[in-house]
Amino acid sequence: MPQTPHRYTSPDEDSSRWLDFPSRPGDIVISTRSKHGTTWTQMICALLVLQTPDLPAPLSEISPWLDWLVVPQDVVLARLQAQTHRRFVKTHTPLDGVPIRPDTRYIVVARHPLDAAVSLYHQNLNLDRARIRELTGAPEPATADGEAPKPKPTLRRWLAEWTTEEADPREWLDSLQGVMWHLSDAWSRREEPNVLLVHYADLAADLDGEMRRIAAWLEIEVGEERWPALVRAATFTEMKSNAERVAPDPAGIMRSRDAFFRSGTSGSARDLLTGEELAAYRRRVEGLAPLDLLEWLHRP
Repeated sequence: MPQTPHRYTSPDEDSSRWLDFPSRPGDIVISTRSKHGTTWTQMICALLVLQTPDLPAPLSEISPWLDWLVVPQDVVLARLQAQTHRRFVKTHTPLDGVPIRPDTRYIVVARHPLDAAVSLYHQNLNLDRARIRELTGAPEPATADGEAPKPKPTLRRWLAEWTTEEADPREWLDSLQGVMWHLSDAWSRREEPNVLLVHYADLAADLDGEMRRIAAWLEIEVGEERWPALVRAATFTEMKSNAERVAPDPAGIMRSRDAFFRSGTSGSARDLLTGEELAAYRRRVEGLAPLDLLEWLHRP
């Protein structure tokens, strides 16, 4: 008997929306942590399914984020119901929080946690929190009377604290524990025929090869003459140049859509931390995930 998915909630997400989603055979679910390559993978799926770099609508409409409270549930479900092509849906929910169906394909994308954390820091600076609260009905953050908001810590300080802070992984999915929870769950399912793990570093190193691997796993045939244009459309440069239609911002919650595509590079996080701080990070993750996952996750 299928296990009831765990319900993940945050001020702007609720994974219980998946229980109301009428699935179709062949649906694709893209399950990632924040800033792990979600939009990149959505774009790849769009290019493979539609087989054209000229998308008929903004990417966030073609591949909506089902759990996101910013967009009303009936709007998201109606949009998905109206689609006639093979559907590919975004979520930041781990696989234990969505219904697992044998006729649905699940892609989980991994990234070095420190690099993802650096991107998350910059993304948080780019979000219009007042606009998000307006759309979700969330209350203003509580502060003591007359107390000024605390200044944002520097990136280096924030990153060092992120590697050591204590957090419930199911409550704080963007914490280090939450990241490793998400990836460990997917890693435990990697032998299942309808689950595919993709590494951000592999996309960066060999985009053509990874797109072909994903296409083969999805059983999508692409004519050889189409590949150069499709791969080019999935590059960081092309996606950034088309940020107005590619950035995941259907409700105007970003200060800058262009800033969403900040650099697309890896490795900068290791230059921010001291040797002692990096050693503390390594000790921490060794207690959060199996060794074979860590070797795959941290490889050059």
